[in-house]
Amino acid sequence: MPLGEGRQRSLTKERKWQEMSGNADKNWTVLIVDDTMDNLIVAKTVLKFHGATVYTAMNGEEGLKVLQDVTPTVILLDIRMPTMDGWTMFRLVRENPALNHIPIIAVTAYAMLSDREEILAAGFDGYISKPFDISQFIIDIEDVVNRAAQHRN
Repeated sequence: MPLGEGRQRSLTKERKWQEMSGNADKNWTVLIVDDTMDNLIVAKTVLKFHGATVYTAMNGEEGLKVLQDVTPTVILLDIRMPTMDGWTMFRLVRENPALNHIPIIAVTAYAMLSDREEILAAGFDGYISKPFDISQFIIDIEDVVNRAAQHRN
């Protein structure tokens, strides 16, 4: 790859981030389900900065309880958690006709290409590997939310 091409891609990514930062009002409701407090804090902080209403849960069981009262725009779901893992919560959400329209993004430390392929093949709407790139985080979520909205229309 020519040197200028990499710099151009970096500038485009930076410009997108600046545009996103300038337009903070995302008006999303997001449920983050993750058993690592640091991940919850970082994701919640970034999302709230961009105008999202954020709910959190430490495992799938708690996440399902939140879904009894809240219908989020998108769910960010860790795969490996105690009590109830992300796979189980994902399956239960997809089996529920009142919830199965909600886009679900796997946010996981599984970073192998085969893991990503398995997660997407299972029906997740997106995949973000941890630790996530804060400059790309909102862009990735927005892509999934926009695709889901187009699919509904």
